[in-house]
Amino acid sequence: MDEKWLGRRHVLDHKFVTVVSNLETGEPVWIGKGRSENTLKRWLQSLSAEQKATLELFAMDMHRPYWNAVDNTRGLEHAAIVHDPFHITKLAGQMLDELRREVFFRAGPELRAVGRGLRWLLLRAWERTTDEQKATIEAALAHNRTLARGYQIKEELREVLHAPDRAAMEVGLQRILRRTARRDNKPLRRLHDTLNERWNEILALAEHRPPTGRLEALNNNWETLVRRARGYRDHNYLLRKLRFMTANPIRSQDGIQRFLALGITPPMPRRQAA
Repeated sequence: MDEKWLGRRHVLDHKFVTVVSNLETGEPVWIGKGRSENTLKRWLQSLSAEQKATLELFAMDMHRPYWNAVDNTRGLEHAAIVHDPFHITKLAGQMLDELRREVFFRAGPELRAVGRGLRWLLLRAWERTTDEQKATIEAALAHNRTLARGYQIKEELREVLHAPDRAAMEVGLQRILRRTARRDNKPLRRLHDTLNERWNEILALAEHRPPTGRLEALNNNWETLVRRARGYRDHNYLLRKLRFMTANPIRSQDGIQRFLALGITPPMPRRQAA
């Protein structure tokens, strides 16, 4: 489940919708107005006891209203809540970015010149950087021990989320919590409190490993529809379009012809490389 922005052209009172998808197939199954706890509860309460019994897990980001809706619905006590690893890593990136601003951009013009242009480089995974970029990162981290520690924690959390089992992930998370427990550093402490609060939902990753890549594919379809539309008044129509794009990816001329039958402009063909 995820919230989606309707885009700046829409004229409805709500700016977001909630989309619930089948993790096994990637097919969107329900769409609702808004992104509140009550929004998701409308779908959960429409399920029968037998349908609720078949649900094994809910994959979501760290949006609290969704977590509350599942946690407070009777008949779903057996279902696990699993947070998307992308959003967990994003928390560490926000912590590191705040530390970067404190070290370079709030300490005077000289350090500001050193830190300019480092944001995306520091957020990039270490193994995806070149030797030249690694040298730049090491030079930047040498200016501040807390920033260096924040970078290490970010990389360590990425490794922990790929732990082979729950026990290994638990040991890694405990180590990260020890390193972020200091109260005098707000970015590190904020990460500490969030990881500690969502402990069970993070560890559930090691047990279930939901195919969240299918959700990213749905996000791409969503962006395509919203970008090419001038707003949607009929959410059921929008849901049918999403289902069609999931079942019929536009990868060929035949797929484009089927997409044309829906009455919207097909994507421009990609130019071949010279």
